[in-house]
Amino acid sequence: MTLTDLTSAHCTPLRGAQNQLNAAQITEHLALLPGWALISGEIVREFRFANYYESIAFVNALAFIANAQDHHPELSVHYNRVQVRFSTHDVAGISLNDMICAAKVSALIADAPN
Repeated sequence: MTLTDLTSAHCTPLRGAQNQLNAAQITEHLALLPGWALISGEIVREFRFANYYESIAFVNALAFIANAQDHHPELSVHYNRVQVRFSTHDVAGISLNDMICAAKVSALIADAPN
């Protein structure tokens, strides 16, 4: 799988542990997603911005993607940074949907510092 495969894919409804990515698959996908890390059972990335307005603009764009994919992250929004955390509750772990959305979110600002 390539980064282009992830950014062009669409999330599909997933249920059950059989849809969890295993450790090797998670590592393989995270290698395509600079800045993302596996932390406490979620894939996590922090995006930094110059100010609050830019942080909120990013959140609004992210919300559009999440709604279109019907896959929603946990967000921590601060003055000049936004932390994004994905996991799939219906599979009790990390799924391909998390990787797809992480790729789409990263594409919003490919040159954003980690």
